[in-house]
Amino acid sequence: MGENKQRMLAGEWYVPDDEELLADTVRRAELCAAFNAADTAPPDERRKILEELIGQLGEDVRIRPPFRCDYGTHISIGTGTFVNFGAVFLDAAPITIGRDVQIGPNVQLLTPTHELDAERRRAGWEKGVPVTIGDNVWLGGGVIVCPGVTIGADTVVGAGSVVTKDLPPGVLAVGNPARVVREL
Repeated sequence: MGENKQRMLAGEWYVPDDEELLADTVRRAELCAAFNAADTAPPDERRKILEELIGQLGEDVRIRPPFRCDYGTHISIGTGTFVNFGAVFLDAAPITIGRDVQIGPNVQLLTPTHELDAERRRAGWEKGVPVTIGDNVWLGGGVIVCPGVTIGADTVVGAGSVVTKDLPPGVLAVGNPARVVREL
């Protein structure tokens, strides 16, 4: 395994030019293209592609194309979850999605973060910080979840919100940055 891939998997700073990372990107691109092109194919054919793309895929998971991700292998999606059109899951670190989650159109789950130091940023340094979505969460359309965020079970995040910090279970959060407005 190449050094940068090892560093990425360890949650350390890395430069994503590792040959294995590039091969993983090609694999992901081919599988995402196949899935997105299979929009009208029978559900079992689409599921087969997703099983090859996604690291852990629960039963009765529905993802509507187009769908984009970095690698796919670092994504875990629980049983009964629904992902609407235009989802972007950048999984340089683990993305864990619980059971019965509802993900609106154009939602972004982002694990990569980049250096604040201009020199290192220009050199391409980045690292991934995990994102965790609890059971029975609803992310409204266009929600962006930033690196390192955990959203507690039964929480609802309003459309267009940008989640920059952890959210507790059982709340409604809205805005940019997302703020808890009430308990549910």
